Amino acid sequence: MNKRLEPLFTPWNIGDVKIKNRIVMTSMGGTSIFGWMEKNHFDIEASKFLLTVAKNNVGLILPGIQPIYNPMFGQWLYKNKGMYKKLKKFMEEVHKTGAKMFVQLTAGFGRSFAINEMMEKLYSNKVLNVLSKPVMNLDKITASCSPLPNRWSDKVPSRELKAEEIEEYIKAFGKTAVLLKEAGVDGVEVHAVHEGYLIDQFTTKYTNHRKDAYGGSFENRYRFPAEIVKEIKKQCGKRFPVSLRFSVVSKTKGFRQGAVPGEEYTEVGRDLSEAILAAKYLSQCGYDMFNCDNGTYDAWYYAHPPIYMNENCNIEEVEQLRKAIDTPVVSAGRMDPFFAADKIKEKSIDAVGIARPFLADPMWVSKLIDGKEKDIRPCICCHNGCFNMAHYNGVANDQDLSDALHMARCAVNPETMQSDKHYIKVAEKNKVKKVAIIGGGIGGMEAARVLKLRGHIPVIYEKSDHLGGVFKEAGNASFKGKLRELLLWYLNEMKKMKIQIHLNREVKDLNDIDADYYIVATGSKPILPPVLGNERGMDALDYLKGREVKEKVAIIGGGLTGCEIAYELVLEGKKPFIVEMKNDLIAQKGVCLANSSYLREYLAFKNVPVYLNTTLKRVYDGKIECTNKDGDSFFFDCDNVIYAIGYKKAPLMSDKKNVFYVGDCQSVGNLRTVTWSAYEAAMKI
Repeated sequence: MNKRLEPLFTPWNIGDVKIKNRIVMTSMGGTSIFGWMEKNHFDIEASKFLLTVAKNNVGLILPGIQPIYNPMFGQWLYKNKGMYKKLKKFMEEVHKTGAKMFVQLTAGFGRSFAINEMMEKLYSNKVLNVLSKPVMNLDKITASCSPLPNRWSDKVPSRELKAEEIEEYIKAFGKTAVLLKEAGVDGVEVHAVHEGYLIDQFTTKYTNHRKDAYGGSFENRYRFPAEIVKEIKKQCGKRFPVSLRFSVVSKTKGFRQGAVPGEEYTEVGRDLSEAILAAKYLSQCGYDMFNCDNGTYDAWYYAHPPIYMNENCNIEEVEQLRKAIDTPVVSAGRMDPFFAADKIKEKSIDAVGIARPFLADPMWVSKLIDGKEKDIRPCICCHNGCFNMAHYNGVANDQDLSDALHMARCAVNPETMQSDKHYIKVAEKNKVKKVAIIGGGIGGMEAARVLKLRGHIPVIYEKSDHLGGVFKEAGNASFKGKLRELLLWYLNEMKKMKIQIHLNREVKDLNDIDADYYIVATGSKPILPPVLGNERGMDALDYLKGREVKEKVAIIGGGLTGCEIAYELVLEGKKPFIVEMKNDLIAQKGVCLANSSYLREYLAFKNVPVYLNTTLKRVYDGKIECTNKDGDSFFFDCDNVIYAIGYKKAPLMSDKKNVFYVGDCQSVGNLRTVTWSAYEAAMKI
């Protein structure tokens, strides 16, 4: 192990509970031990994942968030006693590893509950509203401290919780904590003063407009989380540890308005001075640890940092909090373990909170200990598998139901939380096959990796002089360091596994290759706009390959690729502007709101001109002609034009049998669709 990491592997205490090291796996929706958005039960898939993490040297495990009142079917968490018996047996297995586990409990989401189109219909239709309440009572699960607009939809506002309802929640925390303690759980974490969830809505002035004992003064606004910990301590004893998930600073300008890093703004939520006051007060009330980051659902990119956010993005505020209190503090938010070890050594923080990297590689802590950093499959902060809750103008949560119900999966690791579907099955010796893989991008390399693990003989044919495909160009942007890490991981896997690779070998006909099976992973090609003068522009890949642009750059297409190119150009000091046919930027499924809202708000902060409902008509030297939705034409001066309007699949077609098409050559998607389809094709052989 690298000596710099040694501070990570020293013991510490949360109350009377000793934790063997300073690495905390923080909660992720979908890893909930009693199920996610489904009827409460002991979740086998989550338990397998959590136990794998425990066996791989994590210090403290925090499973996914567990609502005290389940949004689906309206169950109180303490009422299903049978699942606590199963939890007790599971905790015995966890403790054999030396790890500890706290279960994270929440009062709910309030105005942050992710509304989708179906829910809008259920709420708006009086008959459906009544009929759906036994399954999903939106009136109850979206209720907040005050009447408030929902984060996702104007059609399902939040009503005000009654005082007796609040008291019912408080009692439920105590009852649930008792059952968890009896099951051998080492402590609980209250998801409370964090991320703009229900209890956090009580604490911030811009959301809490109450006139009773739960509104107005500082003590009243923080009464809900204070009474929760007091109730838990009353029921479980003062020595039973209770952690608090805590957003230090809200970083929020208003409803649905975050403040991007570097932006001057007026804080409407919790500022640092109030955070310090709150932490001191809540420590006195009984909280034994503060698990910290920043943000709210209105500034979601602090709690769920996309790749555009710097590593260790919340550390400054967390350090300031730690200086002011004696209670242990954990820092989360794209934390680098080497950086965290330094901060622990300085006693600036007590431990590091890390989440998504466990989805990408549940064994990464063990690999750090063994000095095998190159073997760690990196998280690339894409949210494509774990949290792809998409939102754009006029659309609520645009997310497939399977994703909403089964979160905490991973774009780069198809096996995560899908052990029943994605697992390595070794081929019988008499059924070993030679498989020709056409295309050495991520899809081709993933297929080769899985085939080799199964005992088959994969051979990659790549027409260029390098592996990686368009993913190599995608990783050229200055902020895409994690993509470059993933590509290096794949190259390392190819080398370790001794995969046979033929570079500079273009295959135009599968009949030219002798193999038992074929996997075609030839990817996609950029779409050029069908307008006069389009040859005067360049596609996004040309720019990412290094083609130079001058000062003023027109970007045609305001999807994810176009906005990321605009972001890179701003970082380079250029002056981009975006022309987009739709009514919003990044109006596409699969791009998490944390990612898309950051780009929208950052580009607005940097005054990047955006022309929505606008269509490119013609490209001239030094200018472009566009039309608006009324058909009016107008011109924009520019030095360069970059096209980012999408891609079309480019498969190598064949009438041979035993051919599988994977990734973008099958259907243009994202890294998740490429990786998963390649894995699944390799498992069918």
